[in-house]
Order: sequence, then structure tokens, then C-alpha cells
Amino acid sequence: MFVVVADQVGSRTGPDGVPAALAALGPLEVVLPFERTAGDELQGLTAAPATVVEAMVRLTRLGGWRIGIGGGGVDSPVPDSTRAARGPAYLAARAAVVASRTAPAELALTLPPGVRGEAYREVSEAATDAETALWLLRTVLGRRSEEGWALMELLDDGLTNARAAEHLGITPSAVSQRLSRAHRTEAARGAALATRLLARLQTTAVEALG
Repeated sequence: MFVVVADQVGSRTGPDGVPAALAALGPLEVVLPFERTAGDELQGLTAAPATVVEAMVRLTRLGGWRIGIGGGGVDSPVPDSTRAARGPAYLAARAAVVASRTAPAELALTLPPGVRGEAYREVSEAATDAETALWLLRTVLGRRSEEGWALMELLDDGLTNARAAEHLGITPSAVSQRLSRAHRTEAARGAALATRLLARLQTTAVEALG
């Protein structure tokens, strides 16, 4: 399981970003839906690596969020609310969101406290690989302009380059330029890589932890 915790940056001096974030994360595949857990924080539980990546993408699109991801088990029975859930993944997520304050791309992926040392080397390496892919993907996305995001959303909705150009009132040549600056291909491949590495982490952890 993965617990994703997002902490709003500068929440004391800016508007409350939690409602918009919850609306953006609402459609994702989760075990327990994202919800506000503390004033400027939200949290959700998922078993799907793709959801972890997409949550990161959507929070990066909104801007102003640090992200902590905890991988591990969750105590059974799983309650109806993520605020009531407990287990190693939640302890890891709490450590991760603290680490995100000084981590590259303001994102950290952490394993439970007991998963350390040579006995868990493969699990630790898998976690490092997945975290690194997420760092790189978030760095690419963080450089995308508002115009780039708007174009990506139209293309993701199925519009062709030509139709997107018409919708935005720009030329096909301008669409091509925006695509290049938005690093569409790099971001797509980065998201696929991060998803595969998170899935590998799941498999490695199950084999090591039983």
C-alpha cells in the first residue's frame, strides 16, 4: 500500500488550497479517498502505483504542495476513513512528508522504520529508484508553463494538435513549440517509468517482508 500525504506550502499566508486539491484527486483509484487530515494537509491510501504518480502530477499542476509517500502495510480491518487508518505505511508517510521539506522537488518516499540494513537492501534500493524517478518527473513538470499545462490537458482529452490549436486560438506551429517546451514525451515516459518502479517496489517488498 501507498499512503500519499500532501502538505500545502505557505498555507498561513495564502488561500486554502485543500478544496481544489481534493477535487483534483477525487477521481483517482484509491483504497481510502483523499481527505483533509490537518489544517493544510491531505492524505489518501492507494494500492495502485499509477495513482501515486497521477496524484503527484495533479498536485504539481496545482502548485504549492510538498508530497510525502509512505510504502508499507496497513492495519486490518481498513477503516472507512484514512484519518482513522493505522499501520507501517502511515508511519512511513509521516516521516516522508517531514523529509519532503528539504528533499529534491519537495517530494520524499519513505519505508517503515524497521525496513533497514542489509536484510532489506533490495527493498531499499527499489524505493530509492522509485523516489528518484518521481524527483526527475516532478522537476520536468515543475518547469511547465500554464500555457503548456493547458495544451497538455486538451491533448489528454483526445484533441488533435490541429483541434487544440483552434481551441487555443494559436497556430499549429505554436502548438508544436509549446509541446517541445512542455516536454510532453519526456513527462509521459517519466510517468511510465515511475509507475513501473513503484510496482517493482511493491513486489520486492512483498517478497522481503512476506
